[in-house]
Amino acid sequence: MSDHVYKKIEIVGSSKTSIEDAINNAVNRAAKSVKNMRWFEVVETRGHLEDQKVAHFQVTVKIGFTVED
Repeated sequence: MSDHVYKKIEIVGSSKTSIEDAINNAVNRAAKSVKNMRWFEVVETRGHLEDQKVAHFQVTVKIGFTVED
């Protein structure tokens, strides 16, 4: 196993459906511009309320990716 150096970014994903969908939305969007993604970490979960009901799930995600040589 070779040694790796990682960089982390922090993004927020949202979904009207679920926390899992919010995570997937964040990761899928990051994948459009970030190469070599290796892991994610959920660091915060919150939501948006409308009329006393959950309208959106919001998840702050840190994504780690390897730094190229």
